[in-house]
Amino acid sequence: MVRVHPIAEVLSKAAGGDFPAVDGGWQRVEPWRPGVEGVIAFTGHAYLAVDHDVSDGTLVSLSPDGFGGASNPRLVSRLAGSGWIDALDIILVARGTGGEPTLVPRSDLRNHPRAEHATSVRSDVTTFGYAVPDDHTLVTLSTGLGGLPEVGLETDPAKDHVGSDVVRDALTLIPEGEVVVAACAPGNARALRAFLSAGFEPVASVQLWRPER
Repeated sequence: MVRVHPIAEVLSKAAGGDFPAVDGGWQRVEPWRPGVEGVIAFTGHAYLAVDHDVSDGTLVSLSPDGFGGASNPRLVSRLAGSGWIDALDIILVARGTGGEPTLVPRSDLRNHPRAEHATSVRSDVTTFGYAVPDDHTLVTLSTGLGGLPEVGLETDPAKDHVGSDVVRDALTLIPEGEVVVAACAPGNARALRAFLSAGFEPVASVQLWRPER
């Protein structure tokens, strides 16, 4: 039997409109990827994915809560130590549309900075794009938050692509009805509008780090 990570379960439920209780609480879960930790915060409830070298007592002493405490920069900094800390992102969810994929595998885009970033925090990263060789629009598909499919994208500024159309094309890579997630920085308003226009819905926030304690 395949074990579903708690974060995958809660995000999948959120995609169906079933959210955690707004109780100010928080829960500890194991990291879904070795070497990467994070905090996932819903309205009034949070999840801390932290490795076993941090005791429950240490977490409690950092005063996490579901009303913002679990995402406090001091808490994140303490848990990350001298390690890398990612930006605070919005988690968006949608469902794959399946069918005939609009995008094709593009191994030549594997060294794109966005693909390299995806590789540092996700698993099984595959790069896709349009069939035209000089079009450098990139879509990454990987095993991401909680083990769910996760997409990322960057449009080629030299091409006349509409961001929401690229997002819709990315959804053809996911089997119909399967939950897929995306993470988007709040300040990246153009990308956020593209995801929203293509049917993604915001459900939580996430901040990742690679700890060096």
